[in-house]
Amino acid sequence: MGFIFLTGGIRSGKSSLAVRWSRDTRGPVTYIATAEPGDHEMAARIDRHRNERPEAWFTREVPIDLADALRGVEGGSAIVDCLTLWVSNLMQAGSSDEEVLARSQEAASVASESRADVYVISNEVGSGIVPANELARRYEDLLGRVNAMWASRASSAFLVVAGRFLRLEKPG
Repeated sequence: MGFIFLTGGIRSGKSSLAVRWSRDTRGPVTYIATAEPGDHEMAARIDRHRNERPEAWFTREVPIDLADALRGVEGGSAIVDCLTLWVSNLMQAGSSDEEVLARSQEAASVASESRADVYVISNEVGSGIVPANELARRYEDLLGRVNAMWASRASSAFLVVAGRFLRLEKPG
């Protein structure tokens, strides 16, 4: 399938769709998880995602070095779940917006050149109200730019809503 970008709301079915499509891929599947279990609820989410994956799949927990993780995928398919938490991790580590965008450009480039089918998941956070605090506005704006960057590099991009997906066309 190539390099596929999946975006949508929280719990919209993005991860389940990527898992389903990866099951049809020949070769090994590498699941690149960016989440860190900071609390009980997040730990439960991580466990739920782990239980959705076949035991034969290889899981790499990569909160920061996404480009290197993608370089390590030789064939088959890879699922990156998700850019939303990856951008948050970079911001919490003190990265500037420019550093986040540079790392994103590097990782998206690796994904677009990969021999593996790469499924990249991110939340669409820009459809709600403008956040009341500066950090939340910075995050929402930065993630929007990151999502646009990844979608522009992808061979296909989809919006996932309520378990259904819509193909997003490139601007003509």
